[in-house]
Amino acid sequence: MTKRSRTSSSGQTVAADPAEDRATDWARAVVAGEIVAGPHIRNAARRHLDDLEQGGARGLRFHLPTAQRAIRFFETKLRLNGGQFEGRPFLLAPSQAFKVGCLFGWQRADGTRRFRRAYIEEGKGNGKSPFAAGIGLYGMMADNEPGAEIYPVAAHRDQAMILFRDAVAMVDQSPDLSRRITQSGGPGRVHNLAHLGTGSFMRPLSRSAGKSGSGLRPHIGLADEVHEAPNRDAIEMVERGFKFRRQPLLLMITNSGSDRNSICWEEHEHAVRVAAGTATPGEDFAYVGEVIDDTTFSFVCSLDPGDDPLNDPSCWAKANPLLGTILTEDYLAGVVAQAKALPGKLNGILRLHFCMWTDADAAWMSRAVLEPCLADFDPAEHYGKRISIGLDLSQNRDITAKGCVVETGTVDVEITVDGVTSTITKPTYDAWIEAWTPGDTLAQRALQDKAPYETWVRDGHLQAPKGQSIRFDHVAQSLADDDREFEIGAVGYDRYAFRRFEEECTRMGLSIPFVEHPQGGTKKGKPTDAMKDAARQAGREPEGLWMPGSVRELESALLERRIRLRRNRVLISAMMSAVTDEDRWGNHWLAKERATNKIDAAVALAMALGVAMAVPTSASVDDWIASMRA
Repeated sequence: MTKRSRTSSSGQTVAADPAEDRATDWARAVVAGEIVAGPHIRNAARRHLDDLEQGGARGLRFHLPTAQRAIRFFETKLRLNGGQFEGRPFLLAPSQAFKVGCLFGWQRADGTRRFRRAYIEEGKGNGKSPFAAGIGLYGMMADNEPGAEIYPVAAHRDQAMILFRDAVAMVDQSPDLSRRITQSGGPGRVHNLAHLGTGSFMRPLSRSAGKSGSGLRPHIGLADEVHEAPNRDAIEMVERGFKFRRQPLLLMITNSGSDRNSICWEEHEHAVRVAAGTATPGEDFAYVGEVIDDTTFSFVCSLDPGDDPLNDPSCWAKANPLLGTILTEDYLAGVVAQAKALPGKLNGILRLHFCMWTDADAAWMSRAVLEPCLADFDPAEHYGKRISIGLDLSQNRDITAKGCVVETGTVDVEITVDGVTSTITKPTYDAWIEAWTPGDTLAQRALQDKAPYETWVRDGHLQAPKGQSIRFDHVAQSLADDDREFEIGAVGYDRYAFRRFEEECTRMGLSIPFVEHPQGGTKKGKPTDAMKDAARQAGREPEGLWMPGSVRELESALLERRIRLRRNRVLISAMMSAVTDEDRWGNHWLAKERATNKIDAAVALAMALGVAMAVPTSASVDDWIASMRA
């Protein structure tokens, strides 16, 4: 019989012949070296092929019709959402067909599902969440389980909702599913999907909701981003209910992590051993083939020892099985360029995109990036111009810093996205900082912080007014000086210690526009009226300032050499000492509590640049909107 083929939504050719065993074909291609794969994936493929030959002795069989039924559900019932894939059929890439085929095709002697647990670790951007959502929808509608309960589960509800929203979007995109599934809640607020024909439902579940888990009878649990789980509570809550089901499944999907004392590392190590068939795999991850756990499906992406993802793109596919489809080489090349230029991003990029479990924090900034931007200039050359200011206020004995930014012009920058290079115009800046610390405790804190504070004061880089605690009157006087010498567009501030400083400004009679700029990565400030007006006229929603956006703009300006920093040893120390925190979406911000030295000056600089980007800096809001549109 002639095999038919078609092109998948991810750009790959997949077989349309329902008699073809796509899971086994993929495994054979991996073992033969026709598909680039890492050591644990090669072991998973060998395990599948060995079990086809020897699994019968253990009561196992690979039931092709069941495997193909699950694959057909994905490709005929499900629709993708977002970007270029909006509304297109979920045609599985070969590695995805392997996962679906194995999860549902392998059976025990009694015909129930073999795999009760699955651990999938892949690079970011390989479609893990939509894949898991599809597994949940299949379990709810087509897995022959009456009253199936499907739970996307996480430590916190908002995290569990991310995967659940993928399922809701798939239902919305599919005319067939939307007719058969009942949604509870309005648009954007759906909290339950019900398949009334089988009495089944899907709803998000979190351990932080305070539930004990009693009464749950899960058929499938979907645990997303396991590397962020603080403990086993959420997963165990689901697994305790499995005793009521004939063939339950816990599907765990995740990026690689950094904590080797975590639940994710335990599951990772177990999955590696399962694929290799040995309780103590060596560094070469050689396949032994012994039976460690017949109930766990293992799909752990990783690089081989000696692979260098920063300089050898040929190994990228080992951590990214969908590379060249939904994930482009241009995108990963851009990510690698960032990792080389910004040490603070290196570990996160290696972990998220190349499945490397990282350890120590890396510094945020490299000297190679910072040095070309340092210069000796006098801020007086900008007198009369409009400036943006960021204030990092401290309590008592720490360092308080003020960052100032002046827009100096524009420059054309080439940007490449998905292989297409275009030129855009971006602003250039001059920037400088001032810093203060209590003078009476200077020597003591220099020893404690291992920083040359006294030298910095002597050389004019740090101001140390007399007193045991920070003198906000000196900082307020500095703003008063700025108000005379420049036109202050706005002053960004964090709420910490601001009330005391504001009282000092009021006492001096200062009338300066302040705009809230939180320092962490979890909150956004409230937009000012000018920001609201500008956003409204530009046809977008107004947003307040937040540190990830400001740090991102500072990194961009430094990498593109669009900013000139007045040389200051306090600032240089802060830039070279800073490390970052990051959330699951790749937003990152400067983390004071983990920095090796004081980073207040770097924080103030980032805040000032955030103000310069977000607050109109020309004479009128209309001019600012026109420049943004251009």
